[in-house]
Amino acid sequence: MGKKAKAVHVAGDFPYQQGKSSNNQIYMINEDNNTVSVIDGLTDELIATINVGRQPVNVNGNSSTNRIYVTNKGDDTVSVIDAETNTVISIIPVGGQPSGIGINPYMDRVYITNAASDTVSVIDGSTNIVVATIPVETHPINLDVHPYINRIYVANKFKNTVSVIDGLTNTIMATILVGDQPNDIGVNSSNNRIYVVNKNSNTVSVIDAGTNNVIGIVPVIAQPSMVDINGANNQIHITNEENSIVSVIDGATNIVIATLPVGDQSIYTITDT
Repeated sequence: MGKKAKAVHVAGDFPYQQGKSSNNQIYMINEDNNTVSVIDGLTDELIATINVGRQPVNVNGNSSTNRIYVTNKGDDTVSVIDAETNTVISIIPVGGQPSGIGINPYMDRVYITNAASDTVSVIDGSTNIVVATIPVETHPINLDVHPYINRIYVANKFKNTVSVIDGLTNTIMATILVGDQPNDIGVNSSNNRIYVVNKNSNTVSVIDAGTNNVIGIVPVIAQPSMVDINGANNQIHITNEENSIVSVIDGATNIVIATLPVGDQSIYTITDT
């Protein structure tokens, strides 16, 4: 399901990544103490604290199966949480320094970027087993899934490319040159566009998923780091880390139509619904 849902602004000493289950529970990682906090989405109350692996850095959820996946950078594992019981039901070894998490709910496949191994691990969600390891380019940091066409888009931070994976064969079908240090990537399945945040170029590359060609380069502000896509209104939100400003891009015109100030040194994160 990728990062199709709303973005959440988390600042200060709060956990900085979160995901959402189908029963309206919000999962927030706490990197410093190797736990995940579970918040009731209706009452905003803490209802559970779950021990996961060492140095958790990302979280995503599959609302079709009500399972939550946490990448643990410090011990090269993925923790799988049952959202019904809020317990860890599996710990899956993957590659070095796992980071990004993408999910195809229709295929029940989970994709993990391994930044230190230059690979993507493919997990079968029904068995919690790695069924494929796909070589990509240098330092894959984040990825997103286009579930309707079963393709996975991987941002290779230190190669300035995006690897396009065919989800049926688990092979690379294209490699696309983008800007300097792509840091995050988002799929807008409503218009078949892929948005790549280039941190050192201060730009967003727009890819046509039908042709795998870059069809636009959108200037933003300083050090863009994260992307969130609202398919309902075809707007793309980009966090500019240096100035704590969110750039809003019109997906129809690829023009920045608004800049929104947020908190100092804030991190704009993604929840999955």
